[in-house]
Amino acid sequence: MAKQELYLVFGGTLVDTRENVLADPTKADLIGIYPSYEDALAAWRAKSQANVDDAYVRYFVAPLHELMFPEGED
Repeated sequence: MAKQELYLVFGGTLVDTRENVLADPTKADLIGIYPSYEDALAAWRAKSQANVDDAYVRYFVAPLHELMFPEGED
């Protein structure tokens, strides 16, 4: 069976602009789960651009499939 790629796009307000630590993870902005990196990147880019004026807001793309299928597991 083929391994499905899934990417999570999420973000929120950071504690400090020098570190990627969310101020309140319970209030993270979950944008969505996407089947390709290109789709996830487009969603990330749109959300990041919408918040470009706030240095404390940052968005991320996380490869969920790497958690679901760690390297070396069949």
